[in-house]
Amino acid sequence: MRRGGVLTVLAAVGALSAPAAVSFAAEGPAADAPALPPVDAPQLAALGRYPVGVARTVFVQRGQVDPSQGTAPHERRLDAAIWYPAATAGQGTVYHTALSGEDGRDVPFDLPGMATPDARPVDPKAGGRFPLVILAHGYGNTPEVLAWLGENLASKGYVVVAPHFPDPAISIRTDAARAGPTGRRPLDIAFVTAEAQRRAIAGEGVLAAADAERTALIGYSMGGYGVLTAGGAPLDAHMGPLSGGVLAPYIAGAARAGELRAGRVKAIVAISPAARLGDAPIWTGPGAGAVGVPVMIVVGDRDRVVGYDAVRALYTAPAAAPRYLLTFREAGHSIALTGAPPAMRRTFWDMDWFEDAVWRKDRLLPIEAHFITAFLDRHVKGDVTMATYLEGLVPDSDAGRWPDAPVGRVAQFSPGPPAATVWKGFQPGRAIGMTFEFRPAS
Repeated sequence: MRRGGVLTVLAAVGALSAPAAVSFAAEGPAADAPALPPVDAPQLAALGRYPVGVARTVFVQRGQVDPSQGTAPHERRLDAAIWYPAATAGQGTVYHTALSGEDGRDVPFDLPGMATPDARPVDPKAGGRFPLVILAHGYGNTPEVLAWLGENLASKGYVVVAPHFPDPAISIRTDAARAGPTGRRPLDIAFVTAEAQRRAIAGEGVLAAADAERTALIGYSMGGYGVLTAGGAPLDAHMGPLSGGVLAPYIAGAARAGELRAGRVKAIVAISPAARLGDAPIWTGPGAGAVGVPVMIVVGDRDRVVGYDAVRALYTAPAAAPRYLLTFREAGHSIALTGAPPAMRRTFWDMDWFEDAVWRKDRLLPIEAHFITAFLDRHVKGDVTMATYLEGLVPDSDAGRWPDAPVGRVAQFSPGPPAATVWKGFQPGRAIGMTFEFRPAS
């Protein structure tokens, strides 16, 4: 199974007297961190005002069953990375982690990061409390491959908790192996959300800086299914046997169905979410439309893993809260993981964890960071000015026009309507190959 990541600090520098724009030395892993946007990134992909810290914790739940590990109840331990606004900055971090190779054995690799391990957090008495984000990885992934998003959001004033779910190797194709992540993902997300909120309210550790009343869920692939389920999508009866019986007490209408729902959630982001398991539906009745908070869905229209039509149906389902859909044309499933490190470029299997066939990762990830920032700032922080980055856009990015823009290369960000229909915050030559759709509450 996947190994949890280990953090190694390389350097740290003195404390900052007050939050300012994030900056780093020209050398060290922070200079190469995927969270640092390139010069052609859209406007809101830029880092925020806070340096970033990272810490590790463990969430423990007793009496749990994981079908991939047998039928006996056991103590379930979930290691987690926490990215948070820090009062100190450093030259960066190296994350050590691994994903499974085609033979089921782990392939270890390193990733550069901009966070400082165990940096002193911003004092809540001075900087206030920051919204809490639960970041759920996909089947067989680890938190470290989503560090680009955790670090980026932490720099903007979010406390991001990313648990490591101990999935079986994805190459193991038995029913028991598949039932493990299917059954555990929503249960683990609901538990980690509640426990992180409890620690925030109790003022424990770095989570003392988190505001439990403003919680968001973000999930990729299997994590996307998990956050939508924990957000209130009612489970179909099929999910009982497909989860090895683990989810049977939580299906729609069952006695414990309400226990699966995470509380205090203000918004959800689902990236390439699993929307069906083979031919079996995941949710029943209103499905994802039952999620009563704003939801943003991000997907590639060539996603052969979860299926674009199935994911798009989550967006079109009638819902009592706003829905947003960002589609990358010609992109596949691997749109959320960081770019492939050198150790994962030696075989097609390893590289395919990370890289898309068409889109560069240094384009995909900043665009996702841009829209996720606007979405969370709008619906979790309550910044109504962010609506102009999300609503009223021409659905097809290629149809945008900016009549008064200079001729040739234009490095300026589009101001949006009425001056331009190029998507607000994008350089005109970079707003191509996508659609963005918005549906107000039904």
